[in-house]
Amino acid sequence: MPNCDIRREYHFHGGRRHALRYNAGSSVKDAVPMRIFKTFNIEAAHRLPNVPEGHKCSRLHGHSFRIELHVEGPTDPVLGWVMDFGDLKARFQPLYDRLDHHYLNDVEGLENPTSENLARWIFERLRADVPGLAKVVVHETCTSGAEYSA
Repeated sequence: MPNCDIRREYHFHGGRRHALRYNAGSSVKDAVPMRIFKTFNIEAAHRLPNVPEGHKCSRLHGHSFRIELHVEGPTDPVLGWVMDFGDLKARFQPLYDRLDHHYLNDVEGLENPTSENLARWIFERLRADVPGLAKVVVHETCTSGAEYSA
């Protein structure tokens, strides 16, 4: 017999259908999708092999990349969060270890490590392990970056 104290509604947000489950006594607004993010910093070297000859980015150089992982979903009515930030960190850790203090051109799939390609590379590798992954933002400098979402 279904639990009559649990209500389920479906909402469309960001082109995605979200099943929102909450107690009959709680508010629908408590179940509306929320977006959280966690920021990581990596130091890495790269060069861009496909730019025109003489372009400064064709030479070996490094960046202090700032990476933001954005996760979207309903706020759990009991825990009060979308996802534990510690879980998000743990799921990103294997990628962090492959990127931080490495030459990005040597990482499989990042032979042309632009910020755009790095954002997509991270997103594609995290998508299966991070439910609700909405976007990845890569800041190459304080003023330049790229974001990827599917």
